[in-house]
Amino acid sequence: MRHGKKVNHLGRQTAHRKAMLANMACSLIQHKRINTTVAKAKALKQFVEPMITKSKEDTTHNRRIVFSRLRQKEAVTELFRDVAAKVGDRPGGYTRIIKLGNRLGDNADMAMVELVDYNEIYNAGKAEKKTTRRSRRGGKTQPAADTASKASNEEEE
Repeated sequence: MRHGKKVNHLGRQTAHRKAMLANMACSLIQHKRINTTVAKAKALKQFVEPMITKSKEDTTHNRRIVFSRLRQKEAVTELFRDVAAKVGDRPGGYTRIIKLGNRLGDNADMAMVELVDYNEIYNAGKAEKKTTRRSRRGGKTQPAADTASKASNEEEE
């Protein structure tokens, strides 16, 4: 039975696991995307998303909580300054895991973890979406009116 065992230990002692996740989170914040194994990516997602949520409200208390887990001043500064401004309106889901296939050396499942708002490829499709809606009642009369006005313009010339 695995009752009450939420944490994936990743084959490491507690201190080593916490240090590794802190280093990976700092790399993710600074570089906006990193490649790692799928298991580490899932553990990193659980580790970093609460800190991004805390960074939305810039208080001394939140900075100290995040710094106690990240332990790098530059990463904390960038998280509260740049990342928090970009994800301010998002209610959650700040990271995305994209599976990449298997690693050549040991055939481990690899994945790319990235911050969602920093990927221009995925966000470009959402920006081009039209915001206007067409109604069913007025849709058929408008093209006829447009063709009639074009015909009258051609006759005047």
